[in-house]
Amino acid sequence: MEIIFKEPQDDEVDQIIVKCRIVSPELKHALNTFIAANNILVGTIGDETFRIPFSSILYIESVDDKTFLYGEKKVWESKQRLYELEDVLAADGFLRISKSRILSLRKIESFSPALSGRLKASLTNGEQVIVSRKYVSSLKKALGV
Repeated sequence: MEIIFKEPQDDEVDQIIVKCRIVSPELKHALNTFIAANNILVGTIGDETFRIPFSSILYIESVDDKTFLYGEKKVWESKQRLYELEDVLAADGFLRISKSRILSLRKIESFSPALSGRLKASLTNGEQVIVSRKYVSSLKKALGV
C-alpha cells in the first residue's frame, strides 16, 4: 500500500481519494473514524449542500433507499447509507432504534411504553418516534434504565 500527500492548487478544494481493490472492515472503520472526528455530516436540500453538526440531528431515517437527516426544523438528504452512519455516529450518542432509524440519545425528552413491547420516545422538538421491540433493551441500557 502506498500513501501519497499532495498540496492542492489554489483553485482546487481539499479532497481525499481512496483507491483500493477491496474495502476491508478495517479501512472502512478508519475512514468512518476520520469522518466522525469532524463531528459533521454532509446533507442536501434540493441543490444546496450543508455541513450539519452531529448535535443538530434528532434522528436519521432510511426510506425507499434514501437516507434523511432530521433536524429541529429541516430535513436533509444524505448520500451515506444508514449502516455507514450508524458506524460513524455510534461513539457520539446515536443508537439504532429500528431497521430504518437511528436516534440521537441526547434528543430524547421522555419515553413511554407502546403497543407490542415497543417504546414511544418523545424528542426535544415534540416529535415522537417508535423504538422497535428488538431495540428496546439496547435503548434502556444506553440510557441507564
